[in-house]
Amino acid sequence: MVTINSILLVDDEPSIRKSLGAVLAEDGFKVTTAQSGEECLEILLKRSFELILLDIWLPGISGLETLEAIKKMGVDAVVVMISGHGTIETAVKATRLGAFDFIEKPFSIEKTLLVIKNGLENQRLQTENRNLKSRLTTNYTIIGGSVPIKALRQQLAIAAPTDGRVLVYGESGTGKELVAHALHNQSRRNESPFVEVNCAAIPEELIESELFGHLKGSFTGATSNKMGKLEKANGGTLFLDEVGDMSLKTQSKVLRALEAQRFEPVGGDSPISVDVRIIAATNKDLEQEMEKGNFREDLFYRLNVIPFFVPPLRERIEDVPALLEFFISDFSQLYGQSAKEITSEVVDRLTAYSWPGNVRELKNLAERLVIMISEKKIEPRHLPFSLLQSNEFSIRPTEPRSLSQARMDFDRDFILKKLEENQGNISRTAGILGIERSHLHRKLKSLKIHVKKRSLKKSDP
Repeated sequence: MVTINSILLVDDEPSIRKSLGAVLAEDGFKVTTAQSGEECLEILLKRSFELILLDIWLPGISGLETLEAIKKMGVDAVVVMISGHGTIETAVKATRLGAFDFIEKPFSIEKTLLVIKNGLENQRLQTENRNLKSRLTTNYTIIGGSVPIKALRQQLAIAAPTDGRVLVYGESGTGKELVAHALHNQSRRNESPFVEVNCAAIPEELIESELFGHLKGSFTGATSNKMGKLEKANGGTLFLDEVGDMSLKTQSKVLRALEAQRFEPVGGDSPISVDVRIIAATNKDLEQEMEKGNFREDLFYRLNVIPFFVPPLRERIEDVPALLEFFISDFSQLYGQSAKEITSEVVDRLTAYSWPGNVRELKNLAERLVIMISEKKIEPRHLPFSLLQSNEFSIRPTEPRSLSQARMDFDRDFILKKLEENQGNISRTAGILGIERSHLHRKLKSLKIHVKKRSLKKSDP
């Protein structure tokens, strides 16, 4: 376990270990000392430190050899080299081996403390960056073990390392953006920017400026130069979300930019060259859009090099439990709550629902449950009324066994649908069906339909 502000001081001179160790201790650091490279490595096998002050000239193995061994051990600590007679060549070699900085004897206490604090701050930022990247990677994990999702992962593994353009198809809410991020994260461009453009959300008169940037004064309101998303994505990935909503005029300019990997900002005449991988996504049938004259055929074939199809949630219903558990856990952590238990009855109801809003609908439900439900167990009574009623007839796993069973199923489905349309109001539903309220109650009982007595409003959960 790493001790906060812990430093390992490695020097063969007892006076240095004593004096510098005392100064560091006075400044709030917890200092451990070693007199040789061998002793340093032995200590590192037992303990971890945030920073190592390592003398270059040591008896036995040298400081540079010790540094090399430290890095081979995978020690995650800042290493600052110290020497009384260092050279530029030695400093360069130490830096190449992974040293953060180099200080000389006799010590300037102020400079030494500054280098140490800068090194620790650099380490903190690197750790924070790794944690953020880890969280982003987790957030862009494709959850599920269904056959369609396994096939999608296989496609990703094949296509991601290439620069081939990808066109992601899928209904709204299926996770097309997730696939785009996964392609980028698994590509050789993953250390470079991932830049997104929502073609449906940007007004037509501004999308060219958004994509290509503009020069000051090029149009009313252009009070300064602006870098476009295409230039920001240089070296990385540009994700054109809902590309089917892009105007024909913009499509023409995007086509030229894709072909040449070069473009001119709005109001400019000097071309800018870029190296960008394009991933596009749409919830439209682009072949139909081409027939209607709404989408350029040449742009379609430029984008549709590798087509990906993201299945709707109803076609991967077996993934619902894993997705729900992931979202509940993620939102519980986000809102600082303890993990909630999901009952088997809830899972049964959710896997019997058709999910018209796809994964986004399930994610929103999970967030709502985490925020609004204080109990540790999530039970069917916590689910939205519309979902509770509609799930009972949205998926029927088996064919009716007889004519009477088929009629009962039809009656049950029809009554459930009318109840849902009338938000569970028995009197109103009976009136719509043209039967007495008492008759409907008997019918509900015979069909084993349970409607809880509750005040139902449009905002009712």
